[in-house]
Amino acid sequence: MKIPFVSFLPMERELDRPLRDAFERVFSRSWYIGGAEDEAFEKAFASYVGTRYCVGVGNGLDALMLALKALNIGEGDEVLVPSNTYIATALAVSYVGAKPVFVEPRVSTFNMDPELIGAAVTERTRAIIPVHLYGQACEMEPIMRIAKRHGLKVVEDCAQAHGASYKGQRVGSFGDAAGFSFYPGKNLGALGDAGAVVTNDPDLEKRIRALGNYGSDYKYHHVLKGNNSRLDELQAAFLSAKLPHLERMNVERRRIADRYLSEIKNSKVILPTVGDAFVPVWHIFGIRCQERDALEQHLKERGIGTNKHYPIPIHLQECYRDLGFGPGKFPIAEEISKTELSLPMYYGMTDEEIGYVIEAVNAF
Repeated sequence: MKIPFVSFLPMERELDRPLRDAFERVFSRSWYIGGAEDEAFEKAFASYVGTRYCVGVGNGLDALMLALKALNIGEGDEVLVPSNTYIATALAVSYVGAKPVFVEPRVSTFNMDPELIGAAVTERTRAIIPVHLYGQACEMEPIMRIAKRHGLKVVEDCAQAHGASYKGQRVGSFGDAAGFSFYPGKNLGALGDAGAVVTNDPDLEKRIRALGNYGSDYKYHHVLKGNNSRLDELQAAFLSAKLPHLERMNVERRRIADRYLSEIKNSKVILPTVGDAFVPVWHIFGIRCQERDALEQHLKERGIGTNKHYPIPIHLQECYRDLGFGPGKFPIAEEISKTELSLPMYYGMTDEEIGYVIEAVNAF
C-alpha cells in the first residue's frame, strides 16, 4: 500500500464545485485586489477565531512581521520565540530589525515552556511569540500572565493551528494580535500563498492594514513606510469556500490522531501529550523515536510517507550563525530535531490506511 505524507485530493474532490464556483465568481467580476471577496472572508474568519478584526495579507510570514511592525517593535528590541519552530517565526522578528531570543519547549508537547520564559526576559524584551505548533495550543493562561507582569506584547503564531483551542477559547484570540498562514498544506489552505492577522484592537487593525498596503490609509496617501502584502480576491474566495468545512475536517483529523494515540503500542515510540484543557487540530502528528532515521526508512520501505519537523533547529541554521549559538545551547530543541518524525495526517485518510500506518509503526 502507498500512503503519502499528505494528500489534498480527498478534500479537493469533495470541494471541487465550490472551489470552481469561487474562481468563476472572481473572474466574472474582473476585480482581483481589495474587493468583496476579501471583505467577506475577513469578516467570516474574524468571527470564526473570535476576534473583532481580520486583515488579509500575502502569507503567514508577512502576517507576523506586519503585526510586530504595527506594534512598533524594531531595532534594539528583543522578542521571545520558541527554540523549536519553523524558521518563519524568527525571520519575522529579524525583518523588523529586532533580535529573536529562544525559549525551550516542553518536550512532551513541542510547545514553548512557560516556566522558562521569565529567565529569558531582559530590559530589551518587548514581545513574546508563542507558536501553537503542530496544531496544539500553547499554555496561553500562564504566557499571558507573564506578558502582563513584564509589560510585553503577545503575537500568536497560529500558522499550524486553525481552530485549535485552549480552555474553550480559540487560538488567535488571546494576544494583542495573531498571524495565520493559509499555505496550501494548512488545515485551512488557499490554492497559493495567503495569510491573515487577527486582532481586537481597532488602532492596530488600521496600522496593519495600512502597512500591508504600502503604508497607505487611502489611495496615494502614505502615512507609514509600508509593504506590499495583501490577500488577493481569488485566494479569499477559495478560503471562503473552504472555511465552512474546516470544523468537520478538524474533527476528522482528531479521529485519526485518536487512533494513533490509542493503537500505536511500540516502546521505541514516544507519542505526543495532550492535556485536558486543549483541543488540538493536528496539522502535524509528530512522534519521537531515538532510532528516528531507521524508523523513517522502515516506513518508507512499506510505502508510507513521513516528514521531519524540523531536522535543523533555528539556532544552528547558517543564516543565524551571527547569534553565536553552537550545538548544545538549546538541548531540548536539538533533541526534538534528532528524534521527531511526522506520520501521515490529512483529511480523507481511510480506516484501512490509518490501520496500515499503525501496524507498520508497531512492527518496527
